[in-house]
Amino acid sequence: VQLQASGGGLVQAGGSLRLSCVASRGTFRTYAVGWFRQPPGKEREFLGVINWSGDSTYYVDSVKGRFTISRDNAKAMVYLQLNDLKSEDTAVYYCARAGGVVTSDPTAYDVWGQGTLVTVSS
Repeated sequence: VQLQASGGGLVQAGGSLRLSCVASRGTFRTYAVGWFRQPPGKEREFLGVINWSGDSTYYVDSVKGRFTISRDNAKAMVYLQLNDLKSEDTAVYYCARAGGVVTSDPTAYDVWGQGTLVTVSS
């Protein structure tokens, strides 16, 4: 399977974006999918994860209430809705497939998509 994140761009502080993660070739529907980001000059950080059926999500505290993950397995798509964006949300955002567990541990993610850049202007 391959993953591709898209939907990034330039947005003003307080604005919103919806990122998409599409899967091609291979199994996607039975795996959890997580979102990560890497701000400029910083380490990659975990944001949240959705289970295979879409009825369970987990977020880190820093984005809880602002970011929402959803999925449409019929379309092999996972989404990350970004609301009330702040300048510190500027980063390259990645989606990744977990190997079968819902986790924040990046080593448990076996397939990573190319990232999409989100730039928030203040």
